[in-house]
Amino acid sequence: MKRMMKSAWREEMDRHREKMGPWVQRRRDRRSRGQKHPFEDFLWEYYALRGGRMLQWSPGRDVWLEGADAEDFPDKEGYRQEGEGRVLDVEAWKQKRKSGVAWIINLLKQTQERPPVFACLGLHEWAMVYEEKDVRHPQLPLRLGHAGTREVVESMPLLCTHFDAFRFFSESAQPQNRNVLTAEGRPQQEQPGCLHANMDLYKWCMKLQPLVPSLLTDACFDLAWRAREIDMRASAYDVSGMGYEPICIETTAGRKEYIHYQREIHEAALPLRSKLIEVLSG
Repeated sequence: MKRMMKSAWREEMDRHREKMGPWVQRRRDRRSRGQKHPFEDFLWEYYALRGGRMLQWSPGRDVWLEGADAEDFPDKEGYRQEGEGRVLDVEAWKQKRKSGVAWIINLLKQTQERPPVFACLGLHEWAMVYEEKDVRHPQLPLRLGHAGTREVVESMPLLCTHFDAFRFFSESAQPQNRNVLTAEGRPQQEQPGCLHANMDLYKWCMKLQPLVPSLLTDACFDLAWRAREIDMRASAYDVSGMGYEPICIETTAGRKEYIHYQREIHEAALPLRSKLIEVLSG
């Protein structure tokens, strides 16, 4: 078991809180003003994040924390006292969440082993506004208007493999997807080239706190944010007013650009997913 002196874990805890603090504060400020942010709010709402939870730091498994107490590492989170410090009781924690952890490990392993697909072109975001009533970000205009958006969806095959994107398609767009996706079939459907599957690494890290070390969680957060930016830049919405350059997937150049970024996210996600599988399987 690794031993961390109090000065060392305090330093890492402070670094984590300094990183996540601005995100949490911006969210709190927006909520107090009743404002929305089409990019950032997605991570909060889709992943059901809580500010206090995001600020919590975890060393992960098999780390004894010198001088730690129940205030920073409470029993309800799975920690126990061991001499003059505290440690995560991994077996007790995993026993309480046995079925959920097993399901996530299976999903991650199957996704990791499947060959990546780089042909969806981010059309999931377009399919979500195929019907005009389904616009989710009214503060952003549609870059090509509603008729132009429908034309793009109808001009290319819908190849979405991510259920949590598919389920938000406009009802009339769902039958146009090559495959009907289901929640139960996710382990057989998800693939590592998908932006959302790679974005979800952060979701699994947060759901499995404090078993996952914050160093890995923070790396997955950075990846999720990069993926979210690409996701919205390639969407049907006009994001230029927010200072972002659109990725025009209706053009040949835009499709090449999207695939370039999609491949970058895929390559960055592979070692993070492997590490997460290792942490959960240990």
